[in-house]
Amino acid sequence: MTSTTGERSDLVVIRAGEGRSEPVRDSDVITTEVIRQGLCSAARRMQQTLVRTAFSPIIYEVLDFAAAIYDQHVRLLAEAPSLPIFMGTMSFCVEEAITAVGGPQALRDGDVIIYNSPYGTGSHAQDCAVVMPAFLNGEELVGYSTIKGHLLDMGGKDPYCTDTVDVFQEGTIFPGVFLYRGGELVDDVYRVLLANSRVPKMIAGDVRAEVAGVRSGVSALLGLIERFGLDTFRTSVARMYAHGEAVVRECLDRIPDGVYVGHGRMDDNGVEDGPIPFEITVAVDGSDVTVDFSAAPDAQAGPVNCPIASTVSAARIAFAMLAGAGDSPNEGHFRPLQVIARRGSLFYPQPPSPCFLYGWPADQAIEAIYQAIAQAVPAMVPSCSGGDICSLVWWGRREATGEAWVDGSAHPIGHGGHVNGDGAGSVMHTSEAASRFAPVEVWEQRNPWRLERLALAADSGGAGRHRGGLGVDFAFRMLEHAYLTSAVERTRTAPWGLLGGAEGRANSVTVTFPNGDTRTVAKTTRLPLPKGTLVELRTGGGGGYGPPTERDPVEVARDVREGYITEAHARAAYGYVATAPASASR
Repeated sequence: MTSTTGERSDLVVIRAGEGRSEPVRDSDVITTEVIRQGLCSAARRMQQTLVRTAFSPIIYEVLDFAAAIYDQHVRLLAEAPSLPIFMGTMSFCVEEAITAVGGPQALRDGDVIIYNSPYGTGSHAQDCAVVMPAFLNGEELVGYSTIKGHLLDMGGKDPYCTDTVDVFQEGTIFPGVFLYRGGELVDDVYRVLLANSRVPKMIAGDVRAEVAGVRSGVSALLGLIERFGLDTFRTSVARMYAHGEAVVRECLDRIPDGVYVGHGRMDDNGVEDGPIPFEITVAVDGSDVTVDFSAAPDAQAGPVNCPIASTVSAARIAFAMLAGAGDSPNEGHFRPLQVIARRGSLFYPQPPSPCFLYGWPADQAIEAIYQAIAQAVPAMVPSCSGGDICSLVWWGRREATGEAWVDGSAHPIGHGGHVNGDGAGSVMHTSEAASRFAPVEVWEQRNPWRLERLALAADSGGAGRHRGGLGVDFAFRMLEHAYLTSAVERTRTAPWGLLGGAEGRANSVTVTFPNGDTRTVAKTTRLPLPKGTLVELRTGGGGGYGPPTERDPVEVARDVREGYITEAHARAAYGYVATAPASASR
């Protein structure tokens, strides 16, 4: 899967599985499809088990996790729809966890490994993976079931951080150890896990829910193999991989051969001021694509470094969203893609570089890849989105009980306009597609705040032939003293438009204290919020697509009437305010 280039030892090439597919033996297409759907059903069963048994809203409401099933060679069989940025990392989680305990030969039926080293998971320490091998008849290793979910606190310097300077500040590391051995809980490991959290009850519930999820995945996988027989199962899986590869290659053939460069920019690294520009090269040769991150700057002093697993995941997400044809991905979908990265860089940090905000450069990388592709086929990609997950994390102790509480969420943004229409508004970033934020009723019941505003933000989408999607305005009023970590990126760089489309609104956070003082924040850790403080989050809108002068006047009038844009914005962006009958909105 990973190799060193011949010319430079600091460059690595990462390919999916075994590269281009091996010859596929004869297999029945109907049987193959039944097995494929059975695998997808097994992954969804894992998801449902986790959601129904987890303790934390960030799992059962936000869906901040990934659940997947792999074959014996750690090739993706199926995944549940949840967090894309996690999904592309799960093979790394499985491989590193297995290696840490001594390889496949060290495994036995009923084992569960816990693993959260950022350089293997691609995430911060809170994103904790559990891996369970599947043994047919208790003897033959036929695959793995794995879940990685966000645990609310793993004993870092704070429950959520933007200012760490090494990985040791970010949480307790479990470098691949058995949590269950032969089906029996390893009590010493479990007690260490709970002892290193501010909210041990939540951790206990969520980890046991993850274990229940992987057990359900193993059970479903074995049931499918037993139904069809191992030989038929493997023959059909090979055909499934080949089909996934063919679907993606057909799409990639639409991109002209060439080398295209996209540019990204981070606001800062969390501990030092100043932007971090980077570039990504996309090289297309037929239906083979190489995404090269090697020109990225060196690893940063602050926690915006993106471990290689999430770097690969960002590239996979960018192309899967374009070429996946709506299918649940498997290993075949990733075979046309290879990733190059440089050790010691922003996109391949080495220990002990801090990684807490690992996903923030990954999100910018996805936008940069689309910018690169737009140079060749602008109709294939959207304009830039709000470009961030706009994460806020809150914690404190409840006034009445003194009990510790923690909650957090990503928040929706506007997406870019595209050749087929306006961008979507109030949708999670591409890296978090299929996740969501908790209902207001859940937030207010569990946490000491009142939501005073939750609304689409008028004028936040970039003007264009096709308008950018709208960002969202949130206003949280604190009913008790609490602390806030704001991890909001892309506050200084507006989302770009395509083919003459205008920029969208950038992200921002404003805090108004009870004494009337106001503070604008972006990345900040453990900000005290006295009772009565108002926190306003304004998420970014998407960029426009095509010249605003080409927008249908009926659409402009509808936008004004629906409150998506104001009359003043219509005059400034389009030069007029059109009128249209009410029926035009239907």
